[in-house]
Amino acid sequence: MAVKPLEDRVLVIPDEAETQTASGIYLPEASKEKPIQGRVVSTGPGKLLDNGKRATMSVKKGDLVVYSQYAGNEVEIKGTSHLILRESELLGVIGG
Repeated sequence: MAVKPLEDRVLVIPDEAETQTASGIYLPEASKEKPIQGRVVSTGPGKLLDNGKRATMSVKKGDLVVYSQYAGNEVEIKGTSHLILRESELLGVIGG
């Protein structure tokens, strides 16, 4: 099942939450923070502008992106957690 986001939305697979601190302490499930970065799986065609053309998306499939902790909507696709975000909710592209 392929999911194609609409308009200026982006489908992202969040990175796994950290299970261990940098100093080696294992974190219990309750104290893990929500991931704030992930990989773009697919993008929509872009926002429809007033002149009838579509805006070019600034991210593409495979980009590693950063977003705010509570951005987007969580969906489960084939047992895997995904986020659907608007392109404007993305804060940046890592290494792009």
